[in-house]
Amino acid sequence: MQNEKKTITPLSELGEFGLIKRLTKPFECKNSSTIKGVGDDCAIITSEGKQLVVTTDLLVEGIHFDLVYTPLAHLGYKSVAVNLSDVCAMGAIPTQITVSIAASAKFSVESLEQLYDGIRRACSRYDVDLVGGDTTSSMTGLVICITAIGQIPEGKASMRSGAKVGDLICVSGDLGGAYAGFQVLQREKEVFMVNPNSQPDLKKYDYVVDRQLKPEPRLDVVRKLMELGIQPHSMIDVSDGLSSEILHICDQSNCGAKIFESKIPIDAQTEMVAEELNLDATIFAMNGGEDYELLFTIDAADQSKIAQMLDYVTIIGYITEASEGCKLMGKASGCIDIVAQGWNAYKAD
Repeated sequence: MQNEKKTITPLSELGEFGLIKRLTKPFECKNSSTIKGVGDDCAIITSEGKQLVVTTDLLVEGIHFDLVYTPLAHLGYKSVAVNLSDVCAMGAIPTQITVSIAASAKFSVESLEQLYDGIRRACSRYDVDLVGGDTTSSMTGLVICITAIGQIPEGKASMRSGAKVGDLICVSGDLGGAYAGFQVLQREKEVFMVNPNSQPDLKKYDYVVDRQLKPEPRLDVVRKLMELGIQPHSMIDVSDGLSSEILHICDQSNCGAKIFESKIPIDAQTEMVAEELNLDATIFAMNGGEDYELLFTIDAADQSKIAQMLDYVTIIGYITEASEGCKLMGKASGCIDIVAQGWNAYKAD
């Protein structure tokens, strides 16, 4: 019998989300208590009349953060915030977290206390309890793993798969600021590496730098939606850029979308940084990521209700038939296909 040559598929061929689909396809949910498993921002589990949502994120030194310009306290806060953002993306209220870290010998007790101080501040701000975790050693640096748990009334979760034709597309806050902050920090790092005595002046970039180093989950938006009785048909947090997120919704809801470039909310400081770099701020908003705002769709009949949230959200488009594709309508005229160009952990260079 001849030996058959095995086919080897590089991670870059599938990409992050293709890999997830490939690895989890053989798994079937067999417990009646499992309402939603792999494939959304959180899992959903029933619990005494309410449903639990559960999510886990890894942050790896050199991949997700750079300690040259990231204070450990800010990193601790951000580590919690990005997980709570996933809970909010389901329309749930976060309640508990677990924290696990792997740290190399370059870290002292005091430095890890700074990290946990940031974690504590985030827990205090959002009334979340730290209920467990783990610590271990690392050969290369720092790895942080946080699991967040939240609660939501049964049947009220907003998943990516619920968008309907005619829905209004809404987004909270403004977009592109975190990527603008990243560009500023990277630029200052390059200056520092050449001249370690240089002292960066970041005052005029305070907003975008804060968006990068200390994002906030939009729990306020979730609470306001509940207060006004608005049930989003679909929702996702903007962690990988607007383009990636709207494509996730359209893929899982089997629909298309039209987004109007002129309606995308972009802060003046983000515009300023984009101009300094000779780039279009729309590129920051569409592909930058790490804004952790909420992108969601609502019934057009709720437009009068959402009008009461203009301090929180902006209507940027509407859901169409799948055959119409996902389009970005230009400020002047014409349109282009929306292509996912945001963060992809396994994307080839």
